[in-house]
Amino acid sequence: MIRSLAVILIPLVIITVLFTDLPKDAQVAEVDWTPVLVTAREQAPFPVLAPTNLPPGWRATRVSWVRAGEPVLNGQASARNQWELGILTADDLYLGLAQGDLRPDDLVKEETRAGRPDGESAVGGQTWERRVSSDERTYSLVLREPEVTTIVSGDVDYSALEAYASTLANR
Repeated sequence: MIRSLAVILIPLVIITVLFTDLPKDAQVAEVDWTPVLVTAREQAPFPVLAPTNLPPGWRATRVSWVRAGEPVLNGQASARNQWELGILTADDLYLGLAQGDLRPDDLVKEETRAGRPDGESAVGGQTWERRVSSDERTYSLVLREPEVTTIVSGDVDYSALEAYASTLANR
């Protein structure tokens, strides 16, 4: 019986090894976010923020600008003018930046993964609201201003978000 089992299993193992693709390190595609930033700054009715002087090894992986009423990825009309930028750090940690001018409570809920209030942070002389997701994995900083709401989020601690937020400028 053992011999019969070996006769069946050995060819199966060989076939599996030869014809199964082994996972390869997935490369994340980088995007050139500068042209989208230029367009957003020309069209937005609010000051569009972007990071300056990013550390070596940080790279943009996601960028979008959409005006209110234009279709977004799901084909629905955008509820607001919205700028988004996603950055991977040198350690492959994702940091998101989102800005929008209409329906700020909906934007905060979406971008913070329905995060609950968790105190405040002072960045650049401004007070940002801290939010944490229910699974306590995603942390966010929210800056509400009359013309725009800005959200910085990621699966990093508040000090990392504060450092990133301190690099944002509208020039």
